Amino acid sequence: MTATALGRPAAPAPRRPRGRSLRRFSVGRGIAWLYIGLVLLVTVFPFYWMLRTALSNNYALVRDPASLVPVDFTWGAFARVLGLATPEQSLAEGGSGASIELGHFLLNSIIYATVSTALIVFFSLIAAYAFARLRWRGRELMFSLFLAALMVPGILTLLPNFVLIKELGLLNSFAGMILPGALFSAFNIFFLRQFMLGLSEEIEEAALIDGAGRLRVLFQITMPMTSGPIITLSILGFITAWNDYFWPLLVTSDDSVRPLTLALAVFKQSSPQSAPDWAGLMAATLVAALPMLILFMFFGKRIVNSIGFTGLK
Repeated sequence: MTATALGRPAAPAPRRPRGRSLRRFSVGRGIAWLYIGLVLLVTVFPFYWMLRTALSNNYALVRDPASLVPVDFTWGAFARVLGLATPEQSLAEGGSGASIELGHFLLNSIIYATVSTALIVFFSLIAAYAFARLRWRGRELMFSLFLAALMVPGILTLLPNFVLIKELGLLNSFAGMILPGALFSAFNIFFLRQFMLGLSEEIEEAALIDGAGRLRVLFQITMPMTSGPIITLSILGFITAWNDYFWPLLVTSDDSVRPLTLALAVFKQSSPQSAPDWAGLMAATLVAALPMLILFMFFGKRIVNSIGFTGLK
């Protein structure tokens, strides 16, 4: 007789530990993790190399340019960039002796990026609402033209915009840098319109029946429900304006309105020595990139979520 026939209970099957899934190693999984590791290395290593260069003595960098750690560790480059070092101290550490008014150029970048982003998002919001909610003749044709604008390379509009700004006398001004891109953004309008089409119209119709105007409905009802995409576009627009280089280079030649991106290029070219102040340049670049890194640390998840629920997958 077997154990079951004698009435003895069968041995219980072994249980897997709760809260932990047993995953077997596979070649595909290993390749995936290897690929992720390589992408992460390629992404992070340039920032590490910038930090390593910024913490090095500029003279020592010439002697050991391939070192993976700071060469003759020093905080002198950051002191030069922040204006805390004298010209003698800068020259002693291989600096150029040139100065960069980091606070002034940082303020210029903040003004340029903030005002430009606010205007672009504001006008895009109004246009997107008109395409999503209002009924008017030629709406679909006009929206098709907006979509066609997405296919036009931005480089083709630089010359006409420059001629326009020059004729208006807005060179070397914040208005000249901001206005050409502030009134129209095909991607932002498409982005917000697609989200608004997915919103329920019942609340808006009830508000209109109660006597509310279109602008009131837009700013008090539709805009709060569209806060996610608006914040996303604001962050992306701020980053784009912050990193902008070519357009400010065309319309500005005065330090009074130059953003930080241009100031870094001028700082690199102002070296009276045979070699640029690479340590100082990398220190200034890290300081310039720090606001963007902080922005992504706090709002990176919101950007991903907003792009996901707008249907742009």
